[in-house]
Amino acid sequence: MMFRSLSADFLKIRGKGIWLLILIAPIGLVAMQALNFGLRFDYLMKQYSDDPWGGLIENIAMFVPIALYLGCTLVSSLVAGVEYQMSSWKQLLALPISRTAVYSGKFTLCFLLLTVSCLLLSIFTLALGLIFGFEMPLPIAESLRLGLYPFLAALPMLALQLWLSLSFRNQAVPVSIGISAAIISPFAQQLSEWFPLNWPVFGYSGPNQAYFIIAGLVVGMIIMLIGLIHFNRKDVD
Repeated sequence: MMFRSLSADFLKIRGKGIWLLILIAPIGLVAMQALNFGLRFDYLMKQYSDDPWGGLIENIAMFVPIALYLGCTLVSSLVAGVEYQMSSWKQLLALPISRTAVYSGKFTLCFLLLTVSCLLLSIFTLALGLIFGFEMPLPIAESLRLGLYPFLAALPMLALQLWLSLSFRNQAVPVSIGISAAIISPFAQQLSEWFPLNWPVFGYSGPNQAYFIIAGLVVGMIIMLIGLIHFNRKDVD
């Protein structure tokens, strides 16, 4: 039943600009480093002479958490906004499909969309390195870690944003929280590594990557379940 809901949600987002957002986000991150390396190529090649691929990935990784928080916020808001714009909640929930399936379908949709965006980031990163003439072999495993590890550690934000976006008709509340998290995240690195906004950073780098990824998965699922329970009990306009 959840897959029926998911299929319907994929149809609903056609023409809503969500796929464009999924494409633009990784392009934007890579384009920043294309400009950075393009303007300072000789200097950066000297600085990263031992590992130019590592230097490129490191520079991109600095901006991944910010992009993830914004992505979780915007994708969740847009997916939820489709139902509000069409005023279709009552019709949807009147169908012979459980609220659990509806909520799970929307969470799965957001997860899949952001996964595609993260995989595109890995692909575009490798493409940029090849454009700059970096030597083989391609750091495929490292580029995949760049795209996926921070995302898995950021799942609590996705779960929270979807919960809020489905709870408030006015999307100003969840969007404000998401943008605030994105702005604060670079400064949060001065706090404990276990501060939740730091999980995507340390889920990618540091000696305890697995801990932060597991924490992201577990806490993300807990928040998702709390949101699901609330959605099942709440009257949706």
